[in-house]
Amino acid sequence: MADPLLFNPRTYDPEHFDPETRRLLRATVDWFESRGKRRLIEDYRSRAWLADFLSFAAGEGLFATFLTPASESGGRQDVRWDTARIAALNEILGFYGLDYWYAWQVTILGLGPVWQSGNTEARARAAELLSRGEVFAFGLSEKAHGADIYSTDMLLEPDGEGGFRANGSKYYIGNGNAAGLVSVFGRRTDVEGADAYVFFAADSRHPAYRLVKNVVDSSKYVSEFRLEDYPVGPQDVLHTGRAAFDAALNTVNVGKFNLCTASVGICEHAMYEAVTHARNRILYGRPVTDFPHVRRALTDAYVRLAGMRLFSDRATDYFRSAGPDDRRYLLFNPMTKMKVTTEGEKVIDLMWDVIAAKGFEKDTYFAQAATEIRSLPKLEGTVHVNLALILKFMRNHLLDPVGYEPVPTRLDAADDAFLFRQGPARGLGSVRFHDWRPAFDAYAHLPNVGRFREQADALCEFVVTAAPDEEQSRDLDLLLAVGRLFALVVHGQLILEQAGLTGLDEDVLDEMFAVLVRDFSAHAVELHGKDSATARQQEWALGAVRRPVADDTRSARVWERVEALAGAYEMAP
Repeated sequence: MADPLLFNPRTYDPEHFDPETRRLLRATVDWFESRGKRRLIEDYRSRAWLADFLSFAAGEGLFATFLTPASESGGRQDVRWDTARIAALNEILGFYGLDYWYAWQVTILGLGPVWQSGNTEARARAAELLSRGEVFAFGLSEKAHGADIYSTDMLLEPDGEGGFRANGSKYYIGNGNAAGLVSVFGRRTDVEGADAYVFFAADSRHPAYRLVKNVVDSSKYVSEFRLEDYPVGPQDVLHTGRAAFDAALNTVNVGKFNLCTASVGICEHAMYEAVTHARNRILYGRPVTDFPHVRRALTDAYVRLAGMRLFSDRATDYFRSAGPDDRRYLLFNPMTKMKVTTEGEKVIDLMWDVIAAKGFEKDTYFAQAATEIRSLPKLEGTVHVNLALILKFMRNHLLDPVGYEPVPTRLDAADDAFLFRQGPARGLGSVRFHDWRPAFDAYAHLPNVGRFREQADALCEFVVTAAPDEEQSRDLDLLLAVGRLFALVVHGQLILEQAGLTGLDEDVLDEMFAVLVRDFSAHAVELHGKDSATARQQEWALGAVRRPVADDTRSARVWERVEALAGAYEMAP
């Protein structure tokens, strides 16, 4: 029997979606399975461009159906921007290879400034390009400045005829070799300050667009390109002034959310391989899975992976239910990018410690998983950038809740139109949250949930009595240690909410929280050791350390679930 917490192509049937979504997701799985594992791995090793996959996606209308807002659908049924089914496709593409996901991901980023724009001609052009199976690119980052959009050197000089000539380069731009439309961020030379910002649409096939190179050794085409007197007409301008700045940040808000479910997909495929190998490997006359340390490592990997998926699924509900008066997604979004993806690294490392040299073999998916899982925490802002962002919400989330109607599970066939009218990218300190405690109260009977709740309550005490002072607030190293503690509380909260909505097995949940108790204790010890930690903060940190509640029978029951993954899935050769 397939594990309900993990994606398994053999049994996958997304019946919770509408018929066309269900068909497209299943068709995508079938395309990869029919292609086979040898071809999948060889394409990865040979750095082959994804032409076959993009041809399949174009023929099925996959990107057009999933990435065109209903307002631009032209009356086509089933065409909408639906984060739930986008997340489902993220997981599938991650499961088969991050290169496939990346072409899709940067198309999403490239579309962000377009769908936020009031330029109806550009929107219509984008919809038409999508319908023809084209991909898109997001021209924000630069070699000298990274994603520091204040310092862009893409310069637009007025041409005297109502348009501009653009000159400059962009770096780390996915799909820059093939994009039918590249959303490019720059600034005018004749205007100062924020009013100078411009987002405009460029075409990678234009003679004034010069593709320099692929900056990575991969099937992903992460380009450097230059614009040399590129003509930008009024029909190409997507945003100007502060609106262009906001469009950049709001696009990243939309795009970074996709990293979590891609990470889940990578870990799922790797887990099937790892558990199957470990179960079949005989060492000293015994299966490797008979050793206690192996069982512990694989069990920890399993519950961490289950937590990644539970958190991501619940965060999707808040993302889809967001609006001008409910911006809780602005916390849960960087959490999916930062916390879920770093959990993915831990999952792979735990399994790799078990399968050891097998993880390097060229005929395994695991070998690419071990490489590609590292990239996700580093895309759409570093872990540190997103931790710093999360800290802006800590006091309001922990100490000052307000009333909200409960957010339901959001699998309805609705267009998530708010994502393209998020408004100004500021005011994070005013975002309010519902009370996190009821999610914990519902599972207070589970020993490790109760123990973690003690740690969460202790963090509230820390914020009130030992929070960093003004001088410490400039010590980002210290603040990041605090941020990791806060992130664990938010992670646990959404896991518990999703557990309640799905009826999660309580053995799995309590085993999961045993891991979270250990993680909180480790981060508290880290805070204790920081150079600038005060005596009060050091005392608090050691006082927050807890030992998880051990239960051999519970752990054994969870292990049975893990061991059952052996042979549950193997990709067609």
